[in-house]
Order: sequence, then structure tokens, then C-alpha cells
Amino acid sequence: MTEADVLNVLRGLTDPNTGRDYVASRSVRNLKVAGDVVALEIELGYPAKTQQAAISAELGEALRLAGAAKVGLTVSSRVVPHAVQRGLKLVPGVKNIIAVASAKGGVGKSTTAVNLALALAAEGCTVGLLDADIYGPSQPMMLGISGKPETTDGKSLEPMMGHGIQAISIGFLIDDDTPMVWRGPMVTQALEQLLRDTRWRDLDYLVIDLPPGTGDIQLTLAQRVPVTGAVIVTTPQDIALIDARRGMKMFEKVGVPILGVVENMSVHVCEKCGHESHIFGAGGAEALCRDYGTELLGQLPLDIRIRERADAGRPTVVSDPESRAADTYRRIARRCAVRIADLQKDMSGKIPSIVVQNT
Repeated sequence: MTEADVLNVLRGLTDPNTGRDYVASRSVRNLKVAGDVVALEIELGYPAKTQQAAISAELGEALRLAGAAKVGLTVSSRVVPHAVQRGLKLVPGVKNIIAVASAKGGVGKSTTAVNLALALAAEGCTVGLLDADIYGPSQPMMLGISGKPETTDGKSLEPMMGHGIQAISIGFLIDDDTPMVWRGPMVTQALEQLLRDTRWRDLDYLVIDLPPGTGDIQLTLAQRVPVTGAVIVTTPQDIALIDARRGMKMFEKVGVPILGVVENMSVHVCEKCGHESHIFGAGGAEALCRDYGTELLGQLPLDIRIRERADAGRPTVVSDPESRAADTYRRIARRCAVRIADLQKDMSGKIPSIVVQNT
């Protein structure tokens, strides 16, 4: 068996998450062939801890059927920083930032954001969650975190921890019943401080849960925060889709790639008879994705258990990891990561600075 034989086998196998073969996606590393003994590594550009065993088994079986008597195969993932808006630098300790936006309230954006963050962590990443809703912070409750963040230098904050992810929110700094009676400039300043004054610890992804709308906070994030990509959350309802289109237009204008759309409350399944009802309509998110040339990342049902688990501080991905909804959130997370992996990589840290001096 030769290296060419091995590569031909790998060209015939499709990565279920990218839709490309392992040679085309440049995933093959350290390939060595000695007679009928094959050793290689598959390095995925996206997190896929829950997929690695299945991928390894499929590739190993294919190589054995092709004539390899012994196969030494490891499957791993490596997440790298990717390019952001022109003129902005990456946040220290953060490789990629995913903004989760809806432009309209009540569509399940915060629930999507926390489950997306937890799903990325379940796939083997180091993940953070920034609650950017200054007026109505909800992530402390959804993550089941209480207390206040610590500071070691009096200037920066240590992120709080919940279900294995790092988190920061204005909700950690105020009482539950304290209203944030602030004007726009104070709110945007608070957002930037939460982002830049938090000592994020080597995050592969930072998920930002944006408040609804397309106002000061959204524009501040889009123009002054290095966002890798945005996820739009909507329901099938026409009134929600109108606002979702506005949100997509905002990100397009400032050069933030749209990673895709998540449709919440897509269908209600009766617990007693199994009848499916499209309470808020059907096909809305699919039409939105066709119009904007983006991807429908996933559809979540109108399910009381998703709401109950988030309210209890144990979102679906961690409280019921074997459920259909948790599997959907993990697929959404992998697709987001794959879409990011296809973007241009950030090379600023590898380009040396050239200083011209008079001698």
C-alpha cells in the first residue's frame, strides 16, 4: 500500500460536517506508510469531540478494506483565530467571537446563545459567554451562577464559571431588582468594558448574547468589537422575520459574515397525540436564508422543556444531552464552527513588525 493509495481512499470519504473529503479539506497530517501498516492524523478545523470516534472508525475501516493490515489513526481538532472587521484587533485571550442576534425580542435568542456556547464546549472547545443585554441580563439565571466576579488587580474582572464555560454579565454586578436606567453612551461603554476588562482565558470561541434591536449596542459591537461571524435567531412568524432581515442588513453593512439562521418555535408537537402544529407559520427561515444566500443552521421546536431547563439554570445541552433538542444545538454549533473555519484566517500574529530606523 502506498501513500497515494491512502489518499485515494480518503478522497472517497466525506466529512459529514463539512461535506468535503478529507484531502480537499487539508485535514491529513503526518501520513506514513510502511508496507501494509498505515499511520496518519486527521486534524479537523472545527471542534467535533462527539464526532471523532465515529470519524476514526469509518476511516480506519475504509483503509483496512483497501488493504491496510494495521491502521494507526488519531482524529483531533484545532481552532485558530479568523479575520474580523478591517482595522480591528482581536481581543486578548479570544480567538473567535460569535454574535447571536435577533433584532426582535421574544424569539428565544438568549436560550439559543447559552445552548450554543454549551454545545461548543461539549465539542471540546474552551468557550466564553458575554451577556451584552445591559438592560435585561438573563445569562446569570440561565447558567445558574450567583455571586460577583473577583478582581486580582482592581482593574480587570475574572470571568464567572458555569457548566464549564466562562461568563460575564452586568447581572453579576447588580442586584436582581435593580433597573439599569442608563442612556446609550453609558450602555455601550459598559459593553466594551465587560468585553475588554474581563480576563478571558484562552477562548476558542466567545459567544455574545446581544439584546434585541439594531441600536447603540448592536452598532457598537458591529463597528468596534472584532466579530468573526453572526448568528441570526428568528421564529417563522412574519413579524419576526422582518426584524431578522434588518439585523442581517446591519451586519452586512459593517462587514460581519452571517454564519446562518436558527429558527426557534418552528413546530409544536402535542405530547398526547403527536400532532404537529406550525403555530407561528412555516418556511419563514428557509425563505430568509434563500434570499440572503446563507444557511439554515437548525430548527428548534416550541417545547416547554427547553424553557424550563433554561429558567432552572440547566440549559438543555447539559441537563438532557441525549435529547433531540440537545443534538440539534450541537449540530448548530458544529455548523457555526465549520462556517468559521472556512473564513479567512487571522495572520496578524504571524506577521513580523518592520521598523525602519535611521542609522
